[in-house]
Amino acid sequence: MTLTLPKLPYAYDALAPHMSQETLEFHHDKHHQAYVDNGNKLLADSPLKGKSIEEICKAAYDQKIAGLINNVGQHYNHLHFWNWMTPKGGGSKLPAKLAKAMDSDLGGFDKFRTDFVQAGGTQFGSGWAWLTLDKAGKLAITKTANGENPLMHGGSPLLGVDVWEHSYYIDYRNARQKYLEAFVDHLINWDYVESLMAKA
Repeated sequence: MTLTLPKLPYAYDALAPHMSQETLEFHHDKHHQAYVDNGNKLLADSPLKGKSIEEICKAAYDQKIAGLINNVGQHYNHLHFWNWMTPKGGGSKLPAKLAKAMDSDLGGFDKFRTDFVQAGGTQFGSGWAWLTLDKAGKLAITKTANGENPLMHGGSPLLGVDVWEHSYYIDYRNARQKYLEAFVDHLINWDYVESLMAKA
């Protein structure tokens, strides 16, 4: 497959003031484009070229192919990241099935918020914090380094937040926790999260 950069599902200024137009222009147009370009170069002569992006992520991790883990992994992560956000999103009004699962598996929304923000805040260096459906079909909060994602560790990613500095430094400088709190409180597209849970 050939990796391609998708258009954002909203205007560049649609997530302001929680994520600025400048951040989206750099993050989407520069950083994500670089993962696409580098991923396509790495796949050009790879036996994984014809596989789905999910299969490439898993195989690259199993075979310890660092370039593909980080570039194709980051492409996969960002394909969803743009959709995990929506104008006037976030907050505790979750779709019913997701809310029920969060209550039973994670101790409710407030505990999820605390633990998810903590996972992102304690990921040393670049990486992601995740809401994942694990092998047992239960919700779990995890974190990964660099371009890794839950697919590579046997889970199904339902929600991810990018904690690479380029995702927040323009708007929040070094206040990663404020960025994570704004993400949960104002940006999450819960309908998209539930759609991934239904597919998983």
